[in-house]
Amino acid sequence: MMQSEIVRIPHERIAVVIGKGGKIRAEIGKKTGTRLNVDSETGEVEITTKNPDERFIRAMSIVKAIGRGFSPEHAYRLLENDCFLYVVELDEIAKSEKQMARKKGRIIGKQGRAREEIEEDTGALISVYGKTIAIIGNDEEIERARKSIDMLLEGASHEKVFDFLKKSTGKKFEL
Repeated sequence: MMQSEIVRIPHERIAVVIGKGGKIRAEIGKKTGTRLNVDSETGEVEITTKNPDERFIRAMSIVKAIGRGFSPEHAYRLLENDCFLYVVELDEIAKSEKQMARKKGRIIGKQGRAREEIEEDTGALISVYGKTIAIIGNDEEIERARKSIDMLLEGASHEKVFDFLKKSTGKKFEL
């Protein structure tokens, strides 16, 4: 039985899903037992399989993750059994573009330091792209990263968030 689903991604991420010479599209298909048909006009990626199973769902997650700003290499982490994609919609939290930019800036931090620190301390991967913050990891990694991100979005200082992360991992924060 054939099954197909459509995932819409931003136009500027289409080339990343396809890859040079179609390499990434073919790689995703090979790793997941699916076929990807990309419509460059609409940004729709049709994912088709003869055997709808967990790998089909993982293919959709990989395409969504690339659409949310992750590199294909990072998105492939979703092939691991216990890894998932979690997306925070910033337009549900921020009321204006200016407020959204400020909140994204808090998550990224100066020269990307805050995002890197959260990734390092949780083991999760984080992408701040468009109107979303996306997290790839296992349940525990996502939960700790989400809690850190929520704290920053609610106005907690970076130091307080990093201290929370260090206490939960046993590491000591150094400036």
